[in-house]
Amino acid sequence: MNNSTTNQIVAQSATPAAAGGAVAWKDKLIDYVIAHSGALVAALAIIIGGLLAARWIGNALDRWLERKAMEPPMRMLIVRIVRLLIFVLALVAALGTAGMDMTILIAGFSVAGVGVGFALQGVLGNLFAGLTIIFTKPFRVGEWIEIAGVQGQVKTVALFATTLLHTDMSRVVIPNRKIIGDILHNYGTIRQLNLSVGVAYGTNLSDAVGIVRGVLAKNARVLKEPVPVVGVTMLADCSINIAIKPWVSVNDFIAAQTEINQAVAEQLRAANISIPFPQREVRLLQ
Repeated sequence: MNNSTTNQIVAQSATPAAAGGAVAWKDKLIDYVIAHSGALVAALAIIIGGLLAARWIGNALDRWLERKAMEPPMRMLIVRIVRLLIFVLALVAALGTAGMDMTILIAGFSVAGVGVGFALQGVLGNLFAGLTIIFTKPFRVGEWIEIAGVQGQVKTVALFATTLLHTDMSRVVIPNRKIIGDILHNYGTIRQLNLSVGVAYGTNLSDAVGIVRGVLAKNARVLKEPVPVVGVTMLADCSINIAIKPWVSVNDFIAAQTEINQAVAEQLRAANISIPFPQREVRLLQ
């Protein structure tokens, strides 16, 4: 008998054995379902009830915490923890009702948890960093921050990432572990504009500064407090530069710049105050 004939005989003998094993497991599963049908239905009902209870209690708790004026990140964290605890309790009760050995199940979860922990080190790092941000509150929703080379207005602070809204309406999602330990520049809810205008050297500076102050006083986006900073900042080659540094809310940062620049240019023109442009005088010597 050659090798090919032997392999065929072994394969033919193994196939019925494998099929018989699959049929045996199927029969055992069917018998278990029939014998424990009542317990399985009760376990399924407990899981569904747990999901509904977790959702209802979570929503009720969220509304209650919102009336207490709790910050969104902290409120979201508490609601999620409560929902998770309710679901875990329902799952444990359902498994016990279905006849599972909880000791073996807990031991299996413990072993699996170690492997999952190693596999999800980055995710867990973001989670613990998110908890640190939520509890220490280095910034709040609505504030303008600069960190990790990007800046924007804080829109959400979640467990795994923080989302910023940029001035061009794009969203920047930063993993929380990138935030913890990095240098954070928190502007708060207001920002100071850094504008300037140049006037000719023959200009009456008091008049020019007065015109700029008048423009700021008429602009509704400019905050009265802190007081805007206006004054001569540089004696340049072709002009005397006047600094214009008012304070505005974060949401008005872009709009206020365009309005103030246009109004200052128009008012200086109306007062016959020249805004010089860079120029050079070249003389040819013979």
